[in-house]
Amino acid sequence: MAPVKIEHRVGIQAPAEAIWAVISDIERWSEWNPIYRQAQGSLRIGGALTLELALEGQKPQTIRPVVLDWIPNEQIHWRLTALGGLVRTTRFLEIEQLGDRGCIFANGEVFDGLLGPAAVRSLRRPIRNGFAAMSEAVKARVEGAWRQDSGTPMSGR
Repeated sequence: MAPVKIEHRVGIQAPAEAIWAVISDIERWSEWNPIYRQAQGSLRIGGALTLELALEGQKPQTIRPVVLDWIPNEQIHWRLTALGGLVRTTRFLEIEQLGDRGCIFANGEVFDGLLGPAAVRSLRRPIRNGFAAMSEAVKARVEGAWRQDSGTPMSGR
């Protein structure tokens, strides 16, 4: 079965550095992140994260993914395996710089492994809704901080 990708993308009126400051501060995710209400860990390749995943209609669960890669101001990727490797996911948070003060923030996951695509079938809507909520929360937090730090309204940018 082919891998399944679920993604949400949003435009953010701020530079990549401002987005990075929010998404790389994993210890503060609980302050704003609607799908990872508790988060611990540090960004280092091979480093373990401990996240409480809360999707609509699902009981919150603790997951322990491993950081695959991270590049400041660009991306964070992590891998989670379940059922002895029959379900594998690669989660990504990516920043695409469009100009001095504009970026696209991509927030998604690729489900693979023997059972991965089938396992995600019934959870597609809650996952997509969760990613959308997280993207909008990143946008609100970043643009609010960027507006406050720059001292000018976003419409003037």
